[in-house]
Amino acid sequence: MRKLTFWGFLLLLANCITRTPEPTGLVTTKAMVVSAREEASRIGIEIMKKGGNAFDAMIATEMALAVAYPFAGNLGGGGFMVYRKANGDIGGLDYREKAPLTAHKDMYLDSLGNVIPEMSTVGATAVGVPGTVAGIFEVHEKFGTLPIKEILEPVIALVENGVVVTEKQARRLENNWEKIIKVNGDSTFFFNQCMPGDTIKYPTLGRTLRRISENGRDEFYKGETAKILAAFIQKRGGYITEEDLARYEAKWRQPIVFNYKDLRIISMSPPSSGGVTINQIFKMIEPYDIGDYALHSPKAIQLFTEAARRAYADRNYYLGDPDFADIPLDVLLSQSYLKGRMKSFSFEQATPSDEVGHGTLEILESNETTHYSIVDPQGNAVSVTTTLNGAYGSKLFCDELGFFLNNQMDDFSAKPGVPNMFGLTGAEANSIAPEKRMLSSMTPTIVEKDDKLWMVVGTPGGSRIITAVAQTILNVYEFNLSMQEAVNTPRFHHQWLPDSISFEKEGFSRALKDKLKAKGYQIKEGKAPIIGKVDAILVLPDGRLEGGADQRGDDKAVGF
Repeated sequence: MRKLTFWGFLLLLANCITRTPEPTGLVTTKAMVVSAREEASRIGIEIMKKGGNAFDAMIATEMALAVAYPFAGNLGGGGFMVYRKANGDIGGLDYREKAPLTAHKDMYLDSLGNVIPEMSTVGATAVGVPGTVAGIFEVHEKFGTLPIKEILEPVIALVENGVVVTEKQARRLENNWEKIIKVNGDSTFFFNQCMPGDTIKYPTLGRTLRRISENGRDEFYKGETAKILAAFIQKRGGYITEEDLARYEAKWRQPIVFNYKDLRIISMSPPSSGGVTINQIFKMIEPYDIGDYALHSPKAIQLFTEAARRAYADRNYYLGDPDFADIPLDVLLSQSYLKGRMKSFSFEQATPSDEVGHGTLEILESNETTHYSIVDPQGNAVSVTTTLNGAYGSKLFCDELGFFLNNQMDDFSAKPGVPNMFGLTGAEANSIAPEKRMLSSMTPTIVEKDDKLWMVVGTPGGSRIITAVAQTILNVYEFNLSMQEAVNTPRFHHQWLPDSISFEKEGFSRALKDKLKAKGYQIKEGKAPIIGKVDAILVLPDGRLEGGADQRGDDKAVGF
């Protein structure tokens, strides 16, 4: 009887450990969109209610974010999409910006070989050839079901009716207002400062979208819009020409796919570093069973940090545009290589970053990106991360067309070994060349479990994207949190250089940090960063969908 009681207790304990947590985010039965603004999520859902699929919703959501979230949503930037169709087919789309034809590796250096301040970050000289419009039309041609006019109709209505400014949006505009005026002058659309509750209408953006709706992809790359855009950039000293726009093409790429225990993780391939780096992190921690340690315990933080340290060192040195750089993926992702990378790891002492690197290379990359996740009633899923790079990109606003332009040229290594605006330092693999795509940390990701769709996830956050996505997946899979809890949970970050751990403000005690310091870890002090704004969808065991919309922003899950 005692034996039966004992085994019954163990069975009960096992059930408690593996039970599915109660969902705490929005739960729906058929479809969901999670994005940085409620307006964009609702428009994506509206498209699916009309009979459109996840790809139609992707186009509508992408364009709606350009209206409702100009901080990062865009026509003047680019991004990456990872998809999984209901039948299990997977793929990735690269609509990352490209360097113009006149670009060269020393274009941002002075006569002494030093980086010219702000030339790759502010104004027309920082702008790469935009890819967003090419991306949405590439998706539509391959997977769209509704006419493009019907998809863009509610977006144009949003432009004309206006978007209500939130408190967070007003604060972002205020923080960047002086820079926007400095670049554009006091006659720009954004000269008037916005207050919470104000309504912004973009009449010229409406006209641009109507032309694109009528004339298709070529309107942006060869038509009236292309002529206006090229002339505008060149008048302000930039490099992009009509030829640059006419030559731009989005590119379909095979995602990075790997297993972590019984999960199959599908993420973006180079020129995104996300898939490769998250692959390395997961495979380096897998032998240690991070779930055996408590969430945010010293051992869990150590293990993740040491894997991230090594993965980011490889990321900064080896990765770039695969059309230009020879990337040794077979080696970087091999079991023997990753096992060797962790040989120097010990729970007793931190590994100094200079012991696992390939030279003094640091990463800095924009935090001002945006992500959205979509699942449709048929079971198709898309994970999309898109950006202008910095906040409002280059700060250059084309009043005649109604949108901001990116400063994506700063994501190249302006000078190998010299950090960019966000602290990322790159090597020759990411040096500037004509028509080359710059390296990115964007990590749109889809996860399968038991051969079925399980999670759609991604985040903005620059170089912090990769660690935020990885921690969110681990929070659900290893630490048994609901999707919304996993997104809410405080995060930490290490990117090899600088050799320090960053912690979000809440959730990490002084005692914990002191224990890590005693083992040789450097803790970044001062203002606590926001590490990502994750927007994710989890497929529950009964097939329902739980959204995780990040409360660090105005993000919202909408579904039916």
